[in-house]
Amino acid sequence: MPRVVPDQRSKFDNEEFFRKLSRECEVKYTGYRDRPLEERQMRFQSACREGRSDLAFVATGTNLSLQFLPPTFHTEGQRPAPTRDYVDFEREQGKVHLKAPMILNGVCVIWRGWVDLQRLDGMACLEFDEERARLVA
Repeated sequence: MPRVVPDQRSKFDNEEFFRKLSRECEVKYTGYRDRPLEERQMRFQSACREGRSDLAFVATGTNLSLQFLPPTFHTEGQRPAPTRDYVDFEREQGKVHLKAPMILNGVCVIWRGWVDLQRLDGMACLEFDEERARLVA
C-alpha cells in the first residue's frame, strides 16, 4: 500500500495544489496526440472501457494516468472491466463520466469528472476520499 501523510485532510484543505484541483476545471485527454482525432477518440473510449486513461488538468498542466477501478482492485490475475460507478457512457449522451480513486502526494482522493467523446476534453476535480483515508491511515 502506498504511503499516506499523517493528516491527509489538512494537507488536502491547505495545500495550494489540492485547493486548485478541488474546484472543477478543464481536463483534456493526452493520449496519442500525434494521431488523427478519429483514432484518438476510438483509443480513448477503448481505454476507458478497459478502466484506464491519461488525462491532464489544463490549468496546472497536471498529467495523470488514471485507473477507473475500485481502490481494492489488485493487479494479480485478469483485469476486471470497470463498473458504471467508475465509467458511465450512459448518463449523458456524447460524454463519459469517470471516477478514479487514488493516493496523490500522500492524500487519498477521487478524480471525478466527464469528458466529451468528440472533443476529448471536459471538466473534473479532485475530492478528498474520507472513507479511504480512514482505512489506510
